[in-house]
Amino acid sequence: MGPNSALDTADIPDDADALRLPPGFALIAEDPDLGPSVSSCLAEVEKQLRGAIAHSDPLADATSRHLVEAGGKRIRPLLTILASHLGNPTHAKVVQAAVVVELTHLATLYHDDVMDSAPYRRGAPTAHEVWGNSVAILTGDLIFARASILVSELGGEALGIQARTFERLCLGQLHETVGPRDGQDDLEHYLSVIADKTGSLVAASGQLGALFADTSPEVVDVMVSYGEKVGVAFQLADDVIDVTGLKVTSGKAPGTDLREGVPTLPVILLRRAAAAGDASAADVIALVDSDLSSDEALAGAVEAVRSHPQTQEAWAVAQQWADDAVAALEPLPDSTVKQALASFAQAVVSRDV
Repeated sequence: MGPNSALDTADIPDDADALRLPPGFALIAEDPDLGPSVSSCLAEVEKQLRGAIAHSDPLADATSRHLVEAGGKRIRPLLTILASHLGNPTHAKVVQAAVVVELTHLATLYHDDVMDSAPYRRGAPTAHEVWGNSVAILTGDLIFARASILVSELGGEALGIQARTFERLCLGQLHETVGPRDGQDDLEHYLSVIADKTGSLVAASGQLGALFADTSPEVVDVMVSYGEKVGVAFQLADDVIDVTGLKVTSGKAPGTDLREGVPTLPVILLRRAAAAGDASAADVIALVDSDLSSDEALAGAVEAVRSHPQTQEAWAVAQQWADDAVAALEPLPDSTVKQALASFAQAVVSRDV
């Protein structure tokens, strides 16, 4: 599992609208007022993002630009901008906040790729493959530093949001690394890791956008709740995709997590079922725990997990998180923004993104 990375696992579809938005957000481009505004803001985010990671030091400049130039869908900045349209979106701090959340996300990817020994990110060799682990880690730190400089200019409340989010990101990675505490439920641990590593920054993205658009505290709270839930839904779906073989839409080779022994929702549910006496689940777990170094063995394990009813149960869990994200939007008045956010929540599970 690679929380934080999940929202970048797929390229933007060729048939996306002129804004190059993922499905679910297509409603934005169809809105004659919202579409141009979001397009302009995203262009400015991209400009400021590249300026923020520029360094006079040639090595730092090259390593920092590595992932930015590899692309990405900029989901987190997009959520910041969309949330601002629930109030007054013209405040300059909105775009700067959008840059901050994307910088924070990019920094975590440098660190995640080292810890996961990932060879590729966004179709390009990862930074640690090009420059080594130490340089990649330090580059992530540099990008975190740039994000901190920018957020310090946004004021104390934004700085507090960023600091608390950063703490959750680190704790999520720590808890994933060490595993469940003695006596802690595996599923509880797994969901808490996802909430910290993915949900927290998605939540902060919406929170900052609503905050700097001068929306009410109630609207800010809605975006926090929505962001946390939709982030968890996305990561859950991404982990199920790993064992269902949907490589075409996710960009992730089937069975990667199985081979690496990473606990994901389908396997956790299978272990529960096996412990409760389900013989078919026990047979699948025996395959999952076997030597999966060969492609044939891995394919067999993927097929066994994919075809077991517990995998459908895993999809149902992901869908419930998406439904809960949509439900969190209920207090908002009807608008294109609300509809687009709801559509995106469903799209992350239907996997049209």
